[in-house]
Parts: sequence; structure tokens; C-alpha cells
Amino acid sequence: MESSNKSLVRRDAPVWVCLALILLLLILPTGFEDNRVFQESDIRPALVLSTDESTVIDTGLIRSGEQRCQLEILGGPFRGRRAEGRNMLSGSLEQDKLFSPGDQALVRINYQDGEILNVSMIDHYRAPWELLLAGLFVLLLVAFAGRTGLRAVLSFALTVLMIWKVLVPQYLRGWNPVWVGLAITLVLTVLIIALVYGFDRRCAAAVSGSFLGILVTCVMGGAFTNLFQIHGAVMSYSESLLYAGYQHLNLTQIFMASIFIGASGAVMDLAVDITSAVYEVVEKRPELSRREAIRSGMNVGRAAMGTMTTTLLFAYSGGYVALLMVFMAQGTPLSNILNYKYVAAELLHTVIGSFGLVTVAPFTALCAGMFLADFDKHN
Repeated sequence: MESSNKSLVRRDAPVWVCLALILLLLILPTGFEDNRVFQESDIRPALVLSTDESTVIDTGLIRSGEQRCQLEILGGPFRGRRAEGRNMLSGSLEQDKLFSPGDQALVRINYQDGEILNVSMIDHYRAPWELLLAGLFVLLLVAFAGRTGLRAVLSFALTVLMIWKVLVPQYLRGWNPVWVGLAITLVLTVLIIALVYGFDRRCAAAVSGSFLGILVTCVMGGAFTNLFQIHGAVMSYSESLLYAGYQHLNLTQIFMASIFIGASGAVMDLAVDITSAVYEVVEKRPELSRREAIRSGMNVGRAAMGTMTTTLLFAYSGGYVALLMVFMAQGTPLSNILNYKYVAAELLHTVIGSFGLVTVAPFTALCAGMFLADFDKHN
């Protein structure tokens, strides 16, 4: 009975730890809430009543000029007020947006002494649909996986909050991106895997294998980023940080950290698969030696490795299909393509992440064999 209670505590403890961390992170300020950019302004949704495109200039696919929108503010101190919003068009299909009557827009209301000075159009208001999508995801996950689904939701929420409330603010404060990334990845790895297993030997084995693989990814990512001569400004919007007053940031180290952070999810997945397989084998054959358990883990790792590396390839290359189409449409030679810094950066993400997957398999098999092969003898 006492052993059963201890097992239950080990199983449920991660849930309470994650809930406590989530609540703490929800109330934890980032320190950037009072950013001067948003002083004397209010960001609210607004309903587009009518539009005026008389000053919009069409030049083929390019549109420039200004779209004027009559708006009704839907929230905040100016709720119900009508105002004119201005939507500046820069000629970029990627950045520009056009509004139609009946659309909901997110607008910035600049005011002084309670009076609206001007209203600028930020983008379409998508928050309700995003909340709906998130709600459907949670419902499907819980309906299909029950309590395990709830644990997955907890791990998802914790990861989002750790990135937004801890990782990003510390990066902006100038902390070393690699060390911060490693610390947060380790904490998340322990808690996410503990939600699967509880705080037991399986968790210790999977975490050990995962973090050893992540360390390999970290070291190789740093080394080859320097060899490839990749500057961190290759990341989207990263240059804007420098112009916003954050010239002290080391963008290249942030890029290095993004390599192992991006691969950590797949690394954890493979580590849990191998650990679970070794545990099942040991449960069925308690007399199994550590060497045989490690060999079984290696066999499982070899089988899963092929598909997992392809998963990383799909994940990273999916967002660059348009770039590949441009290269092909222009007849760009392969030697040129491979030497473009954007392509080299994606190769780093994919190949170095795959190195992490290749190494996490033997690391996890070794750790699982050492931790689990004599599990029954010690419990």
C-alpha cells in the first residue's frame, strides 16, 4: 500500500509542479509591458464600416498609397466611437493588407487628454479565430487521450509561457542566449518527460539521453555556425531589434541557440520512444542484462531514426518552398543555391538537428539500459 502511494505521488507530482509554474508565469511580468512605443495609445479591435481607395495607386501586382477606413471602435475607453483609420501601403505583398467593409481590424488609437488624435490600422483582428482553433485542439486532444491529453495541454501551455515570459525577456536583457536556451530546454525537458512518466527511473533515463543529444546539437551548432560564417541577422525580423535600440544583442548566438531549441522536441520524442521500448522489454523479461537492454534500445533507435530525421527536413523546409521555386524559376545553379546564407542556415538547422537525433538514440539506449535493466531488483 505504501509503495502504491509513493508511485501515485511520483506520477502526479509533475502535474502539480507544472500547474504551479504555469500560474506563476501567468502573473510574472516580462518587464517590457511599459514599452515607450505604446504610451499614449490604445490597441483595440474595430469594425470596418466603409473604405476609401481613391488614393491607392495600382502598379501591376504592387499597391501603394493610403487606404482610408471608417471605423467603429469595439472596446476600451473609446468603445462605440467612430473614427477614420489610415492603412498605409508600402508596395509589399508580404507586409501590406487591405480591408473591406464588415472586416474586424486591430487598430492603434493615439490619443491625448481623452481625445482621439489619429487611428492607424495594424492588421486584421484574428484573435477570436485563434482562440477557437486552440479550443478545438484542446478538446480533440482531451477527447482522444483523456488524462494524457490534459498532461499534453499542460506541457504545451508551459512551453509557450516559458518561451514568452522567460526566454524572450532574458534574450532582450542581453543574457547569454546559449546558456539561457540550454537552461530553459533542460527545465522543459525534465517537466515534459515527467508528465509522461512521473518522477521515476524512466524519466531519468529519457531526460539524460535527451539532454546529451541536445548538448551535441549545441556544440555542433556553435562550431558550424562559425565555419559557415552565418550571421544571426539571417533570422526574420532580427535586424529590426538592432534598430529598436537593442544593438547590444548577439544575434549570432541567438541563432545558435535556435538550432538546438528547434531540435529539442524531436529529440525528446525519440528519447521517450526508446525509453518506453526498453522499459517494456525489461518488464516482460526482468532477468535481461543491461547489455541486452541497451542492445534492444539501439535497435529501436535505428528503426525510428530514419523517419525522425525526415520529420526535421519537412519541418524546416516547408516554409521555404517559395524560395526554392524562385531558384528553379530563375535557373539558379546548385552551387549558388548551396552558398546562399539563407539556404546554408536552413541546412544548419536540419543537419545539426539530425545529428542530435542520431546521437540521442545511443545515449538514451545506454541510459535506459543502465537505469531500467535492474529496475525490479531495486523496487
